[in-house]
Amino acid sequence: MAENQKGTQLFGNFLFPKIFQTFRIAVSLSSLFIAFAAILIISLCGKLMDLGGSVVVAEDGRTNELHIYMQNPSEVSNFIKVNSDSGKRAGVYTTIWRQAAYQFEKAVNNVLTPNFKAAADNVAAYFRAIAWAFKYHFFYSLIFAAVKLVIICIAGGAICRIAALKFTKGEKPGITNALRYSLSKFVSFLAAPLAPIAITAVLSACIIVLGLLGNIPYAGEIIVALGSILALLVGVLIAIVIIGTVSGFGLMFPALAYDGLDCFDSISRSFNYIFSRPWRMGFYTGVATVYGAICYLFVRFFAFLVLLATRFSLGLGLFEKADAKLEAIWPMPTFTNLMATAFESTSGTEFFAAWIIHTFILIILGLIVAFILSFYFSANSIIYALMRKKVDNAPLDEICEGPEPARPVSAISEQAEEIEQDAAEPE
Repeated sequence: MAENQKGTQLFGNFLFPKIFQTFRIAVSLSSLFIAFAAILIISLCGKLMDLGGSVVVAEDGRTNELHIYMQNPSEVSNFIKVNSDSGKRAGVYTTIWRQAAYQFEKAVNNVLTPNFKAAADNVAAYFRAIAWAFKYHFFYSLIFAAVKLVIICIAGGAICRIAALKFTKGEKPGITNALRYSLSKFVSFLAAPLAPIAITAVLSACIIVLGLLGNIPYAGEIIVALGSILALLVGVLIAIVIIGTVSGFGLMFPALAYDGLDCFDSISRSFNYIFSRPWRMGFYTGVATVYGAICYLFVRFFAFLVLLATRFSLGLGLFEKADAKLEAIWPMPTFTNLMATAFESTSGTEFFAAWIIHTFILIILGLIVAFILSFYFSANSIIYALMRKKVDNAPLDEICEGPEPARPVSAISEQAEEIEQDAAEPE
């Protein structure tokens, strides 16, 4: 009996199994709705901004600037010069989205192989695509990044709050309450990812100033030599900030959702958890990544099964030229290609029917992406609670209360009348 109790207690000391609660939390309707709304708004903004069509495409219609950049960055300028008169253009958002989807699929497959080096290369390839966008389409990328950051801060903060309340209290907060909390902390949510960037820029500027002083004739090299020690110390600080930001970015939003901190306290706490328990943080992140990849494949398979069953049933109901008509408006989907369309070979009513089906499939794909977004913030919320338990020995069910809801005017009037009556009564 005592041995069984010891075994149960030993197993209970392991916290990482709690990460497996992420799927249940991530698929909640409130979290999925907020994530889907955020993705919809971001996509609409990107599509509107893509109306200008600033990405140069070759005459074959397949090769564009980004493809050349991923293969050989030095050839991009020449590609733009040669194909600028082709008349074919694409949008930056659409180009980045397709590249991101391609790299994401490869990264998931590599994680499950497992081939973590290849998965890391896929993630690096995505950031290379982002670098291309800022290098060749700077103002577009800057405006879109600002819009995306605002939306993600609001949606991510709300999803983290929902995940925190469900994980700690078992509560099911409504969409309105979660968004109200996120908006009340909006400045902190927005500043949390921007503050480390600003700190890194200021520290880098100090080294740049030292480099500028090195241009002074004769005395410049002496100034650089004397200031090199300080420059190295500043470089150490820059490295710490970069490592802490990249590794602890996922903990910043949960810190605000759990403890109601300001942006600098959330950054400080995430850095503290990263540098005090780096291996544990890496282990939790690895477990969440593998588990997330498995959950994603399950969700994708479910969506594929829905599409396949629907299309098969439609085929049974079409008698005359069933295969030709159905293939014209909705080609057979596959697990690797859920979005199969045939707009090029359709016309008239078939084109309109294909467009409607295409829209419905886009909604399903949007829900899959919404699940990914919800899973990311939910998993990091649970990881934050586990890290806080290990580092600060804080209870897993500890969470700050949200902002007080506004009281109706009638309640305030009644309270004012009670105060007046109490004041009027003789002592």
